Amino acid sequence: MAWKSLDDMDLNGKVALVRVDLNVPMSGGEVTDATRIERIIPTVRDILAKGGKPVLLAHFGRPKGTVVPEMSLEQVVPALQAALGDVKVSFASDCIGGPAKTAVAAMGGNEVVLLENTRFHAGEEKNDAMLAAGMAALGDVYVNDAFSAAHRAHASTEAIARLLPNCAGRLMQAELTALEAALGSPAHPVAAVVGGAKVSTKLDLLGNLVTKVDHLIIGGGMANTFLVAQGIEVGKSLAERDMTETAVEILDKAKQSGCTIHLPSDIVVAREFKEGAASEVLPASACPEDAMILDAGPESVAHIAEVFTNSRTLIWNGPLGAFEISPFDAATNAAAQKAGDLTRDGSLVSVAGGGDTVAALNKAGVADQFTYISSAGGAFLEWMEGKDLPGVAVLKG
Repeated sequence: MAWKSLDDMDLNGKVALVRVDLNVPMSGGEVTDATRIERIIPTVRDILAKGGKPVLLAHFGRPKGTVVPEMSLEQVVPALQAALGDVKVSFASDCIGGPAKTAVAAMGGNEVVLLENTRFHAGEEKNDAMLAAGMAALGDVYVNDAFSAAHRAHASTEAIARLLPNCAGRLMQAELTALEAALGSPAHPVAAVVGGAKVSTKLDLLGNLVTKVDHLIIGGGMANTFLVAQGIEVGKSLAERDMTETAVEILDKAKQSGCTIHLPSDIVVAREFKEGAASEVLPASACPEDAMILDAGPESVAHIAEVFTNSRTLIWNGPLGAFEISPFDAATNAAAQKAGDLTRDGSLVSVAGGGDTVAALNKAGVADQFTYISSAGGAFLEWMEGKDLPGVAVLKG
């Protein structure tokens, strides 16, 4: 790949400005899920091992260019300190200027400095060159380890990378390597699962995938829209009837591209949307007028399993049904477990991403069996849509 990694950089005695994602969930002043913090630790430790001094740049929340005390990154310091253990964590009350310069100048050999929320400056989201220059003045090398923020052209993700020697951190490197294996130069046949409620939110995604993959499995509420587009009634199910023409266009584009689209052949329907609601399995063409389609049926799941078995690469974004409540999680769970088994056996490269997707795979108990699960929601989606991500593109320069 065109971008460099930490292995390509001389960091000995140098200050490495590292863009990370510390936008973690908080409650009562404490971090409730430290996953994002834990995922940056390999980069920090590798920089230290190479004799470098890591200085962390990050945003937190949406303060819109003003100082909002409740969005200070200082509250993340205890969790970061716990994750780093023996490494000292210091905090600077700004990401530029006097406080930042003083903290960086005072750094010891086994220390990390966390700079204050970059979004306290209005110039951050405007990709302001002056703000980027202020941050760049603090260091010798720029390391981007925040793929989750790479779809934004911000001062700390794009402009700053133009001012310093740059590279990808370990998390960014893992993400880009996994995505390249899934869509850049994948082993064929390639299958993609796209689920979720609405076709309208994933038009670019579907349009790009049908030109890249061999099999596109559509599930969730958006599958209902495609059924309606084929003249199949779906009762009270969620469906975007105003998107049926678009669905037909996607079906036609897939046909021209040699991509097979798979829709449910059988469905699980219920009269009410609640845990344990009475349900029945019917052919996809037989949804009663007073019922809702809430999941794909067992025949559909068996077909999906067969597609997975005959594929070499799988990209997954979105559940196949209302996975949050039983029994409408059955299709998602079964398909996810099949993908996990094939990945574990070495016959499938599986990459998944998106908030609901990660939650669904965790619920199915197979998240650790996938080749790679992206923690980047918006950036992962834009990459799947075939868009150039500013924070990645600038690293190639």
